[in-house]
Amino acid sequence: MKEFFQHAATTHGVTVRVAVNYLPEQSHPEAGKWFWVYHIRIENASHEPLTFRTRHWRITDGRGMVNHVDGEGVVGEQPTLLPGQSHDYVSGCPLTTPRGSMEGFYTFVRSDGSPAEIRIPFFPLAAPEIAVGRTPR
Repeated sequence: MKEFFQHAATTHGVTVRVAVNYLPEQSHPEAGKWFWVYHIRIENASHEPLTFRTRHWRITDGRGMVNHVDGEGVVGEQPTLLPGQSHDYVSGCPLTTPRGSMEGFYTFVRSDGSPAEIRIPFFPLAAPEIAVGRTPR
């Protein structure tokens, strides 16, 4: 899987980069199931350590239905990022439509205990036309 970061957002000196890929081998369009995997890189270019606490996702399907997902950490981890450090993780998103989108924010805690809300950029989820059941031209 060729991967490069397609979307990025910077908040308080922290950049969140996203690469997203459709996974045909885990999708079943005939059953109304599509699946994407996304790779996130969080880069701390601020001047202070930040500890990851929570995540909030807004996932919208092709019908405009919105699902909010909140949780602690990312894939079971709550890393501390020192200035200049980054953290990568991979996760996935199933939808019952061939199109949708994701966006959200992470909450980190600064060394003084104050929260820092870091934006996750909007990124589309789009299955290739062939996976939607249309004939390619």
